[in-house]
Amino acid sequence: MLAVSGNKRQRREQRERMAAAARGYAALGWPCTTGAQTGADRACSCDRVGCPDPGAHPVSGAWALQASVDTRVLGEQWAKRPGANIILPTGRVFDVFDVPAAAGELALARIAAEGLPVGPVANLANERHLFFVATRGAPVDEDEWWSCHLDCSPESVVETPGMRWHCRDSYVVAPPSVLPHGRAVTWIHPPDGRRLPDPLRLLEVLSDSCEAILS
Repeated sequence: MLAVSGNKRQRREQRERMAAAARGYAALGWPCTTGAQTGADRACSCDRVGCPDPGAHPVSGAWALQASVDTRVLGEQWAKRPGANIILPTGRVFDVFDVPAAAGELALARIAAEGLPVGPVANLANERHLFFVATRGAPVDEDEWWSCHLDCSPESVVETPGMRWHCRDSYVVAPPSVLPHGRAVTWIHPPDGRRLPDPLRLLEVLSDSCEAILS
């Protein structure tokens, strides 16, 4: 009985933590929406056999339209899906560099040593590091935009395996989301409202770090 009560309390605390975090992102002006979630008896709430990204994707194909900074809207979303993970669309307020954790650690050390600007950085279950940077949005020149789905673009990072630039039409899963087997999404450098760094200033550092872990 005590174990059951403890589990219920933990689930309630998790639900409250997710909803509070969503409100916090809204206060920063960061749109967010509900993501899939994981449980003890299944890898992902989407119930898709072999889900390629369990717990780290939106619950709805209309996620881009549903993402909001309106706390009333967010309250309704989390009331329907208590404990849902948090999805942040990119290419609106920020873009995100997504690199292997080992490369992220090298990059953070170099950034600190060289006194370079760094914005929020998240740790994705000790597997990936997410660097939040100013968005490129929708450049006038469409040739300056590329999809996060291509590790090999743009040309300046053609030889950089494992690095992705999440921009328009993409998203990332945000802290304090929980992935399968209790793996956590946490902040290394939490957002503090300060101006986000220019992505091009960090691109060289991150691409060099990705190459270094493979050399």
